[in-house]
Amino acid sequence: MKTRIDLNSDMGEGFGHWIIGDGVDEQLMPLITSANIATGFHAGDPNIMHKMVMLAKQHKVGIGAHPGFHDLVGFGRRHITASAEELCNDIVYQLGALREFTRLVGAPLQHVKPHGALYMHAYRDEALSRAFVQAIHTIEPSLIVFCMPGSSTYRVCQEIGQPVVREFYGDRDYDKTGAIVLVRHMNALDPDAVADKVLRACMDGVVQTIDGEEIAVDFDSICIHSDTPGALALIQTTRKKLEANGIRITHVTELI
Repeated sequence: MKTRIDLNSDMGEGFGHWIIGDGVDEQLMPLITSANIATGFHAGDPNIMHKMVMLAKQHKVGIGAHPGFHDLVGFGRRHITASAEELCNDIVYQLGALREFTRLVGAPLQHVKPHGALYMHAYRDEALSRAFVQAIHTIEPSLIVFCMPGSSTYRVCQEIGQPVVREFYGDRDYDKTGAIVLVRHMNALDPDAVADKVLRACMDGVVQTIDGEEIAVDFDSICIHSDTPGALALIQTTRKKLEANGIRITHVTELI
């Protein structure tokens, strides 16, 4: 059973006047402990990044870069075929953009977490994971990498000695391999069902897959996406249920 857990969400996933999801980032920020801020390729722009960094600093939320495939039209959920070197350079480019905004406001950059299809590509692809983690280790050895347990990214982080946090996804389904099922469009979810799923994962260390099987899960942080319809209710209900069962929401730096 877990007694402490980090709660993270993707933030700033708009572009100009375009807003993805319910547009509730300002309401979500006080409820989470880690924010994954879009860095411009799948969503986000300089003004949004600056605003999100300021908001995270105000609420003492850990700031993370959330780089994705160069895919504004597809919101970073379409796979792009490119070499590990090219994709790693895209990640470094986006990381640098957000880090300058953290420096501008005097807040530390806590972590990096790839987005969407890039996240799942790194999950499976040893070459990308190795290039990505080695680059992060060279740039900033203390920067935390968020990824899934059992992923190539997680294994390389352990091998190299890069701080790493394992995630559990409250608003996504799992397959029997332990990978999340990536979808282009999310439907609204029942907040109580999501909260119960997260609570069971924390209490019993299991989750039901789309095939009806139960698999073991272990993790340090729970992710609920801000672009999922009804995200505010999902996070509010999940946080309330965890706290009611003695599980404290805390910063990830206390867990690793």
